[in-house]
Amino acid sequence: MNRARHSTSRIGTAALALTLGALILTEPAHAVEPTGNGQGANTEQTGGGDGTGIFAAARIQYSGSVAKDGSTGNVTSTDVNWTPPPCWYAPYLGAKDFKKKMSEDLDRQLSTPGMGGTAGSALGQAKRHYEDEFGWEGSPGYKDYNVENDGKGMFWAGVENPNEPDYLKRTSCTDLPFWVENGEAPPARYEEAIDPEMLAALAYQHMQLPDTEVSLAPETETKVNLPTWAWVDKAVFDEVQATAAINVPGFNIQATTTAKPVSLKLEPGTEDAETYPASGECVINADDSIGEPYAKGKADETPPCGIKYLRSSGNGTYNLKATITWDIAWTGTGGAGGDLPNGTFGSDQAVTVQEIQAVNR
Repeated sequence: MNRARHSTSRIGTAALALTLGALILTEPAHAVEPTGNGQGANTEQTGGGDGTGIFAAARIQYSGSVAKDGSTGNVTSTDVNWTPPPCWYAPYLGAKDFKKKMSEDLDRQLSTPGMGGTAGSALGQAKRHYEDEFGWEGSPGYKDYNVENDGKGMFWAGVENPNEPDYLKRTSCTDLPFWVENGEAPPARYEEAIDPEMLAALAYQHMQLPDTEVSLAPETETKVNLPTWAWVDKAVFDEVQATAAINVPGFNIQATTTAKPVSLKLEPGTEDAETYPASGECVINADDSIGEPYAKGKADETPPCGIKYLRSSGNGTYNLKATITWDIAWTGTGGAGGDLPNGTFGSDQAVTVQEIQAVNR
């Protein structure tokens, strides 16, 4: 392959990314309220849409315990270097619908006054690519938008992750739409083609964990130097699941991401306090609870999970932060699966600490 062909590919892709922005599909979301432990909530993000109703095939459906409106969930990864995919390639349109949409876009752009130079050349090459079998290394051309194979596959196109804050990353899937036969995997060179592992990461990004409400004894008011017992019952400490799926003709994949609680970390909200254990991290018990409920007669015992405040909160309160660490794993289509970075989610509770009043007679 000569250098001119390579140059054509690079110039064409760059110019089309600027002039045919509709091909890099954003994902407005439609959602219902999430439910507690992954039961029944649904949301879907749909690729594209300009009122014609003909290009909404690229969609990811979310279910389980997920954030509403397609927004990011409340899980924070413990791996600061881990991120969900900023963009991906996914099924877009069948051949006939793609021809209608793409040809209209190309003709409109080519007829724009002043369209010329590199952008105009790239648009012309794209038109030849889909109409006259003009291709280059790694990108074979098509005849009449491949309509003779309509129903036998789909064109795939780049999809932005609307929750990715980095614009350059979000818009980096700029390869021209390419054809994939029903039942076939996308060509290996498209590393960002959507797959179960990517769906698992997206389910992780949308996962909504339940609030961490820690039981305390004493419950809302404690005393200086009095151990405060803390625990989380098994009943409110279940695993959480979120599922992401794509279901279009000839391409159906899904992945379920599961979060299981493993530990509770207590941060008293002041340096004038001690935690039990000293690390402040209470591990999960054999029965899937954490800590131990206070019972009468244990006032002189050291709680397995708890806090001892050393100074009064005065006229205010201390902000006790309770953070659950969750073990995250996933399974997906074809028996795929693995681990994802642990996630955390915490909530705050106000604690009043009073001085013990002594009475002198």
